[in-house]
Amino acid sequence: MLITNSADVANFCAQAAKSEFVTVDTEFVREKTYWPILCLIQIATRDEAVAIDPLAKGIDLEPMYELMRNTSVLKVFHSASQDMQIMFNASGSMVEPVFDTQIAAMVSGYGDQPAYATLVQRIVGETIDKRSQMTDWARRPLTDNQVDYAIGDVTYLIDVYDKLVEELTDSDRTSWAHEEMRHLRDQDLYDVDPRDLWRKVRLRRPTRRALAVLREITEWREVSAQNRDIPKGWVCRDEALAEIALNAPQTPADLERVRGVNERFAHGRDGTALLAAVKVGLEIPDDDCPDPEKGGPPLRGHETLVALLQALLKLRSDESGVAAQMIANRNELDRIATEEEPDVRALSGWRRAIYGEDALALKQGKIALTADGLTVRVVSA
Repeated sequence: MLITNSADVANFCAQAAKSEFVTVDTEFVREKTYWPILCLIQIATRDEAVAIDPLAKGIDLEPMYELMRNTSVLKVFHSASQDMQIMFNASGSMVEPVFDTQIAAMVSGYGDQPAYATLVQRIVGETIDKRSQMTDWARRPLTDNQVDYAIGDVTYLIDVYDKLVEELTDSDRTSWAHEEMRHLRDQDLYDVDPRDLWRKVRLRRPTRRALAVLREITEWREVSAQNRDIPKGWVCRDEALAEIALNAPQTPADLERVRGVNERFAHGRDGTALLAAVKVGLEIPDDDCPDPEKGGPPLRGHETLVALLQALLKLRSDESGVAAQMIANRNELDRIATEEEPDVRALSGWRRAIYGEDALALKQGKIALTADGLTVRVVSA
């Protein structure tokens, strides 16, 4: 059922609010804008499934946002963060509480970041028709096939959710999954300060001064893209920002020499604003400049140890049925290999029990990996 008027939105959401949980998905486009355009909202209960058209003229979505805020109703998503970001952008409020079937599946032996179609195939035994996958969801009218495809994403999700809850209960891993889902409720994940986004741009051998410049120009790009509602890469690409931060051009002619910056940009309004941001970064007091990540070149044998930690991680992941990415990532393995007391996920809670203790023992030479992948404990004399 496609809902295109406010009365039907209110009626459906009033009934859905009586449910223990609802499954939710969204369709959106953002190829030519900074802010995603919300094009369709699919919601299902055990009794009814609908697609709400947010582009319908005069439609009031507040009852739907109220349902998303209703703490008595669990909202079930697959790979929730992007949908929740769109909901936050549109309403200014958080969706809660939330259950993410991708996270639950990663704890339950379905591999790293399993796709929704994969879970539907393995759990429900159905193959999703992908003919509408590349739909331009902003175009109207929507066809019946498009609506059916979109609603299918939330109806199958009910069966996926039921099965994963059962498996988590049987394996006594419900708390593991909910621990991972807790970060989805962190508003800072969605309400990002443009001044913090410089950390996502990689620099070669960064200095404190280069990072100060990068912070200013990255903030300028983000705000400029927001104000014009265009993709930030259309303002200036990451590669160009990195070169500008390292070389700190002072004039339009200097800026024009940066790869990826053309004459029109360098001598135009954007170039002037960007150079002003560079100047601010150059004038920041030394003590206020960001610190590069500490640490020198890797210690001798570092890569070998990390490779052994990765092999142990795969072994423990296979044994436990928990996706390796859920236990530790490459950065955390680097820290285990180099730091005396690394503060990483793998060394706390359930992760320490299935991997962290053995990772430390491997680092300390108390256990070894054999050719067939088994760990052998070495007893000290």
